Amino acid sequence: MNPIATFVRRRGFPLTKPTWPAGVPRPPIERRTGEDFDTDWARKYPARLGRAVVLDTLGRPLVQAIAAPTIRGADRIEHLEGPAVFAANHASHLDTPLLLTSLPERFRHRSAIAAGADYFFDKRWKGALWAFLINAFPIERVRLSRRGANLAGRLLADGWSVVIFPEGGRSPDGWGQEHKAGAAFIALRHGVPIVPVHLEGTRRILKRGGKGLTPSTTTITFGSPVRADDGEDARDFAARVERAIAALADEQATDWWTARRRAATGASPSLTGPSATGAWRRQWALAEGRRKRTNGDNKAWPPF
Repeated sequence: MNPIATFVRRRGFPLTKPTWPAGVPRPPIERRTGEDFDTDWARKYPARLGRAVVLDTLGRPLVQAIAAPTIRGADRIEHLEGPAVFAANHASHLDTPLLLTSLPERFRHRSAIAAGADYFFDKRWKGALWAFLINAFPIERVRLSRRGANLAGRLLADGWSVVIFPEGGRSPDGWGQEHKAGAAFIALRHGVPIVPVHLEGTRRILKRGGKGLTPSTTTITFGSPVRADDGEDARDFAARVERAIAALADEQATDWWTARRRAATGASPSLTGPSATGAWRRQWALAEGRRKRTNGDNKAWPPF
């Protein structure tokens, strides 16, 4: 046996890791990353002022240059008072700055972005960067935890609106993903409306796994605020919000009247695309939906 190892083992601490006395409870491990990352400082006045300067003098001109956004439906939230949950489809990292810079001024500087705790807050420097730049706060993407729900509720109670991407992550192939119930649960629990939002064109500029930016045009379509019906649970409310975003996508691809008529009969093209099992068939359908617009009752898949 190695004599040095034997000596160290016999001598014990400080040459080896100390033992914990039996019967003495261990204090909880203090975590400072992930969902435990503290972002309260990002909503203090100095951080808010700095973020407003960056957003208005750098962020908005940059988004205009890269994405050339067209904003539709702003009149639908013109009379919206108080905080709300803004729920949008998610196809690109560009979605957040595009939506944030497109919000009316009264919401732009009073909105917090729900961001994946495991991605944006896995390191302290990343968490600090995103908390400052976009007022992000950590939330679990797979399931809504009590901590995340309470933090979102506290923000709403303090007059902050919350931006959430209910799909839980960016689209892997250009089609939407089924909505999780987190946004609906938060809105229902705190009695605030959800504003459905459809973002078109961001994946052309920066898709998941892409290596660079390709400037193009985008369209942001705001829908009318919706509230949970009496007795409606979070899953049913989330499904209704998903249908509302699908109707906005149809409106962007066709026209308001055609989209409204289809929505009234439950015939809006699904955000999740065709149920074809082959990846090539889904990609082909996505390309076809982008290539041509409808001018009647023909069904077209919404562009992303």
